[in-house]
Amino acid sequence: MPATGDGRAPDATNDAGAAERSQSRRGTPQRRTRATGSAPIPHPRGTAQGGGEPARAAAADFRVLVIEGDGPEHRLFESLAEELGAHAELHRVDGIHEALALLPPLPGNGRRGARYPDFQCVLLDLGAPTERPSDGDGLDALRELLQRAPHTAVVVLTDTAGAELGAAAVAAGAQDFLLRQDTAGPLLARALRYAVERKRADESQRRLVEAEIRGQENARLQRHLLPTPLLDGAGLAFTRRYRPGRRRALLGGDFYDAVRTKDGRVHVVIGDVCGHGPDEAALGVALRIAWRTLVFAGLSGQHLLTTLQHVLEHERRSDEIFATLCMVVLDAPRADGAPESAELFLAGHPAPLLLGPDAVPVLLPSEQAGPALGLLPCDATLSSWPALRLELGPGWRLLLYTDGLVEGKVGAGSPRLGQEGLIELIADHQAAGLTRGRLVDSAIAEVEELNGGALTDDVAVLLLERNPVPVIMG
Repeated sequence: MPATGDGRAPDATNDAGAAERSQSRRGTPQRRTRATGSAPIPHPRGTAQGGGEPARAAAADFRVLVIEGDGPEHRLFESLAEELGAHAELHRVDGIHEALALLPPLPGNGRRGARYPDFQCVLLDLGAPTERPSDGDGLDALRELLQRAPHTAVVVLTDTAGAELGAAAVAAGAQDFLLRQDTAGPLLARALRYAVERKRADESQRRLVEAEIRGQENARLQRHLLPTPLLDGAGLAFTRRYRPGRRRALLGGDFYDAVRTKDGRVHVVIGDVCGHGPDEAALGVALRIAWRTLVFAGLSGQHLLTTLQHVLEHERRSDEIFATLCMVVLDAPRADGAPESAELFLAGHPAPLLLGPDAVPVLLPSEQAGPALGLLPCDATLSSWPALRLELGPGWRLLLYTDGLVEGKVGAGSPRLGQEGLIELIADHQAAGLTRGRLVDSAIAEVEELNGGALTDDVAVLLLERNPVPVIMG
């Protein structure tokens, strides 16, 4: 609850009774006075030495709202002020109705921009007047108080005969209850302080549990947003690794997918939305889902990428957002055993590596690459993505990746690994006999080791290879 600068009760002009009877106490006891109109709750002022300006009162540790009724037996305010001294700022009201006037209303019921005192503790005398017969034994009023001030510690006060009522108040949400005859001396002040600390601990625990639940829900959601490649009958081994750059995240702006259509062709995509936040991750998911939908709808090549750019332009949060993309379309294997062929489309994305069975990895040409999606309007003369025809020999393997894999540093200073460094690194791991998942994992591990720690950018790596045995997902 936001604190007010002058301690003024909300809507004081509309609730003159509450404003007249409310008062503030900081430090030593002060004679009870009657305010008029919308006067603020008075604060005592010290006197400066030598007749100068009044000294500013020291800031209180916490604010306490005391709810008690009039009568000779109700002296909580004075005794509590004497005990707490300058460590607390006290506000006294007569009954629940006046207390509620000092608390924020339920959402949607208050005046816009209204400010309310920030109370850390409420001391409620269950013998205080309720002004309403429906309040009964005070528990209904307590529940309303807890609803209006859910983050404020509440301590209730009862007489000896009302001990069961005090226990019921604690069960309803109060932090503690005290018997009225036990409030003499420092016990009451100590009970209020302990109640405030217990409430703070409870709030911290509640926020921690809520954060854990949100984290688990986000993890499940993000895990389900990662794709399941549809490659049944393709005869391909498909290994994928995905590591978002954001801490405690499972999904970043990188995306990938692989599907086989009815004509026997296999379509593979990997892409990267610029940026690293949740908005970019959501956009990456939208592009992946749109890509799969367009592929199954029969679109391919230039037509598919143009349509995908339209999706990006409608889904992105600003015109500066763009996405790089690499798409490979494998033709169905020929029955006569002829070499396989494929088409490569690049939209501002790093070119894949072609890994032979024994040779050094080869970086595929990127001279025909088009611009990143969303970088230029679709009607621009440079906004085209021509296909590059590939001939794939026996035992071929394609390594597709996002730029997070090659932009890591190499030792101290600013040199980056780059594509040439990646080629050398992959060649060394191939020479060591590593394949499939072990090859990809060891490559990522060495890139991180060269970088001196985890990579800050999202990383997605796909290894696609012809496999004579049933498809394996690595």
